[in-house]
Amino acid sequence: MSPETIELVLISVVTAATPLILAAIGELVVERAGVLNLGVEGMMIVGAAIGFAAAYTTDSTLLGALAGMAAGVLLSAIFAILAVFMATNQVATGLALTILGVGLSGLAGAAFVGLKRDGATALDLPGLSHLPYVGKLIFGEDLFVYCAVGLVAAVGYFLSRTRLGLTLRAVGDNHASAHALGVSVRRVRLIAVLFGGGCAGLAGAYLSLAYTPFWSPGMTAGRGWIALALVVFSSWKPWRCLAGAILFGGATTLQLHAQAFGFPVPAQFMSALPYLATIVALVLLSILDRRGTAAPAALGQPFVPDR
Repeated sequence: MSPETIELVLISVVTAATPLILAAIGELVVERAGVLNLGVEGMMIVGAAIGFAAAYTTDSTLLGALAGMAAGVLLSAIFAILAVFMATNQVATGLALTILGVGLSGLAGAAFVGLKRDGATALDLPGLSHLPYVGKLIFGEDLFVYCAVGLVAAVGYFLSRTRLGLTLRAVGDNHASAHALGVSVRRVRLIAVLFGGGCAGLAGAYLSLAYTPFWSPGMTAGRGWIALALVVFSSWKPWRCLAGAILFGGATTLQLHAQAFGFPVPAQFMSALPYLATIVALVLLSILDRRGTAAPAALGQPFVPDR
């Protein structure tokens, strides 16, 4: 293959992986704090709808991205009120949040179905963005991609090298002990949930503003559930989330190219291939390396402070 073709394939992998990276890294922080939020899909689809509506109305991709993040934060705040402060069942609350998000996105995006706008502007560095093989891949992506990679690095550093990160992990491992030491468990979990909601909203906004710059109901296509799976099977480690998302992007790209070249494989199987490849590979990774793969001990457990 020519350098241009190879570069195009690699860029396709990265663009397919970006929304998963954003959503999964936010959910990883939430689960490290001991909260299981199954509403990622709902927050992503609302972020996609609100983000596109704001960007189309204001003709600003930045405002659209911020609006998508805000929508994810607001929806996650509802989850936090119920699951963190009212100690409702986190699984049921998260599923309800997904259903609510799908309904809200249909309502908010009804007037924008079929409309299109220019996608997010890609970086263009003279002399660097046009290097063979890696020019556009490294120096010619949009800001969403760099934000996703930066978030992985920042979250990895935060969780392992900062006092606040260690506090968050302590809350996720044993909220009773953290509370006894004077840590505000609910406050830590609230901030984590809001951060996860913002990341999910940004992931949804990326879909409608950059990946496919238009709004369509159901455009998240289960990516929120894949992001949840990536967190679990990556053993709650940021860099494994990144690797799993790239694997999904590679499988998605393989699916598209296989169909384009007319390989005699059922279309239904090729559509399922990205999801199957991601789950199987990360399960094998977890089996081969069991060190440090345990879930946060207090994951999914509601915290009710002593009265």
